[in-house]
Amino acid sequence: MTPEDPEETQPLLRPWAASAPRGRRVFLAAFAAALGPLSFGFALGYSSPAIPSLRRDVAPVPRLGDSAASWFGAIVTLGAAAGGVLGGWLVDRGRKLSLLLCTVPFVTGFAVITAAQDVWMLLAGRLLTGLACGVASLVAPHKVYISEIAYPAVRGLLGSCVQLMVVIGILLAYLAGWVLEWRWLAVLGCVPPTFMLLLMCFMPETPRFLLTQHQHQEAMAAMHFLWGSEQGWEEPPIGAEHQQGFQLALLRRPGVYKPLIIGISLMVFQQLSGVNAIMFYAETIFEEAKFRDSSLASVTVGVIQVLFTAVAALIMDRAGRRLLLALSGMVMVFSMSAFGTYFKLTQSGPSNSSHMNLFAPISTEPVDVHVGLAWLAVGSMCLFIAGFAMGWGPIPWLLMSEIFPLHVKGVATGVCVLTNWLMAFLVTKEFSSIMEILRPYGAFWLAAAFCILSVFFTLSFVPETKGRTLEQITAHFEGR
Repeated sequence: MTPEDPEETQPLLRPWAASAPRGRRVFLAAFAAALGPLSFGFALGYSSPAIPSLRRDVAPVPRLGDSAASWFGAIVTLGAAAGGVLGGWLVDRGRKLSLLLCTVPFVTGFAVITAAQDVWMLLAGRLLTGLACGVASLVAPHKVYISEIAYPAVRGLLGSCVQLMVVIGILLAYLAGWVLEWRWLAVLGCVPPTFMLLLMCFMPETPRFLLTQHQHQEAMAAMHFLWGSEQGWEEPPIGAEHQQGFQLALLRRPGVYKPLIIGISLMVFQQLSGVNAIMFYAETIFEEAKFRDSSLASVTVGVIQVLFTAVAALIMDRAGRRLLLALSGMVMVFSMSAFGTYFKLTQSGPSNSSHMNLFAPISTEPVDVHVGLAWLAVGSMCLFIAGFAMGWGPIPWLLMSEIFPLHVKGVATGVCVLTNWLMAFLVTKEFSSIMEILRPYGAFWLAAAFCILSVFFTLSFVPETKGRTLEQITAHFEGR
């Protein structure tokens, strides 16, 4: 069968009729899979409260210096990059199997951190949790598993709810870090993947994957479990079994190379916005801004992110992906520019003191100008997180799940995840260096410039996918 054969793009599932029954167990399956993103959200947020705690410790307890702290925050992204490659291979062996396997490095990694006696054990544990993050970020969410079990009317909602689980995981790490030291925080990190392992044992494989494997009875059983009906089922076209996955020759097809370019570009722009550096070093950033309680500021950022990600989940299938991406990018441009302006205005002041208590009563005493400017930092950071959560947080991952043909999805999404985590590593590892070279204000203004480019890219190249089946989206790229 040649790549141009029309049979290859015939849908495996018929479009849903208006009266087709909609089972509720699809939401249970989506929740079980979303515990993976909750786990890697916790892993991402773990470093923010753990690094200050590890810096305060004294021998024989492991203690992080500046260089080790930088690696402790960034090495998780290297593990995730490797996990993205591994996940791209695993996903073609089974979506459910990949989810079950990714729980192992999550639990093992946090267990190693809990038992750490030196810095190397800490870094090894972070590397393992990163490996699990890479697999989970590819397989669990809207990227593959949820996009294939969801019908079009709720695909955007379920996809955004996965991003909601990520930010809830980050917020959970921030809140728990308020009361737990780093070892007990790592123990808590073992809980979500353990529950995920237990729940996923009772969830089915995705119907689309089963159909490509010609396991018709199993696919019908999965659809009945998830949707309450087999009405969406259709036998794969003759010859579909010859679709052997990704081959270099397929890059000549518009239906493959166009979405691949878009997917990679979305991942690059997402990380160049600086969001992962902000989440890893949230407390450090607010300490640089001279806040008395940087932990409180970080928790505030986490709450804002959860709230606006929830809003995005509710409006995703109404407003559309493209509109939300463009609006999100414009909000991020404004907020990062304002945050850079804050550092520009305060860095040259004589006292450079912006210490403040967010809940202190209003005083009639004269207030230093820098104390007032500190609110600019709070507002800018919260506005950026709100804007990111409304668009550039969930939508690049959601689009990645929607735009790739089924037979190349494993490799194509693996490439995109690898790109995302490598960019996350570069930005996270070099963030402090960029702040030293360009000064803090220059680093944030640079991020604002990349956000401007992301808006132009969205308006020029990103298609609207809301309300379309995965097969209709592929047909769009093919020009049919």
